[in-house]
Amino acid sequence: MSQITAMSKLSQFFIFCSGAEKSILDQTTTETNKYAGIGATVFFTGVFAMIASSYALYTVFHNIWAATAFGLVWGIMIFNLDRYIVSSMKKKGKWYQDLSMAIPRIVLAVIISIVIAKPLELKIFSSEIQAELISMQQETRKEHEDKLKARFDTDLKKIDDELADLNGELKRMRNQKESLHAQAMGEADGTGGSKIRNMGPIYKAKVATALAAEQEFIARKTELDPKIIEKEAKKKEILATQQAELTALEKASLDGFASRIEALDRIGAKSNAVLMASLFIMLLFIAIETAPLFVKLISDRSPYDYILNKMETDVELDHKEYTTLKKLRTQTKLDFEGQTTSHKNAEEIKAENELFTHAIKGEVESLKQNTSGLKDYLRRGKILNA
Repeated sequence: MSQITAMSKLSQFFIFCSGAEKSILDQTTTETNKYAGIGATVFFTGVFAMIASSYALYTVFHNIWAATAFGLVWGIMIFNLDRYIVSSMKKKGKWYQDLSMAIPRIVLAVIISIVIAKPLELKIFSSEIQAELISMQQETRKEHEDKLKARFDTDLKKIDDELADLNGELKRMRNQKESLHAQAMGEADGTGGSKIRNMGPIYKAKVATALAAEQEFIARKTELDPKIIEKEAKKKEILATQQAELTALEKASLDGFASRIEALDRIGAKSNAVLMASLFIMLLFIAIETAPLFVKLISDRSPYDYILNKMETDVELDHKEYTTLKKLRTQTKLDFEGQTTSHKNAEEIKAENELFTHAIKGEVESLKQNTSGLKDYLRRGKILNA
């Protein structure tokens, strides 16, 4: 008995979830299972929405209590929205009327199903997404390193070019000095120059040239060595600063909701299997979300629909009757008051005219009997002045 009571309460709860009118279902008991099934679909859609949003928010806040609280609110909102969508769809008896009513609700249901499915996809493919996030972090760090190194490349290239010029000049002078010294030695031992082994004037001239070149090299080297040391020190300083900034460069943190969606998209682009699985998951949720609407759309008008339509028609006709009679009574009252007021005003004007005419006639008779009074009246009227 308790099991039957529990099942009855569960059925009543699912009927509430469907948005069906209980008083109508009491008259059409054959519709109970249908609307209980629709309500169960609406309820579990809300549960899926709560789970999906809780996971999505957990990736943002990393707080299970905050994610659960926000997920519960989101699930209730989706549940209420689905309940309204299903309950507001009513059979009109003509397929094009039913279809025109269903299309905007189906579009809204598809949007809701996509919103619900995406976080669950992220959870299902979490291991693949985590691996892809590591790859994305490495790419991001490499990009940051390249940008950081590019900031120092100009200064380092300038210093390297200057060092190359200075060292190149010293190298040319050293080579020239060594070449002149070798020529002097070849002249001395007869292996070069005049091929005469002696210490004659040619040898002395070459030795003097070699010594002059060596002195010039030493002087120039003495002049350039501090510059070279300075530039090498500056280069080491720039390299040390660059290395310090590279060391201090934080590892890119890519663990948010948007990063996971991007990672899933990249995985889908690389793997057809993941792409197809993601597509099937989304289609599954679209089917679940739109199932109650399609059940109502493709099914014939049921007793529930007829009774609901009858009740709505009665209310509509009662409202039309009330408003029509109210308008007629108001218009009749206004017409009566308008005509009464018009007649009253006309009679008052007529009476005033009669009284005024009688008063004038009496005054004229009185003036005819009094000649002096008539002359004074005419004088006041400026008749005689003309």
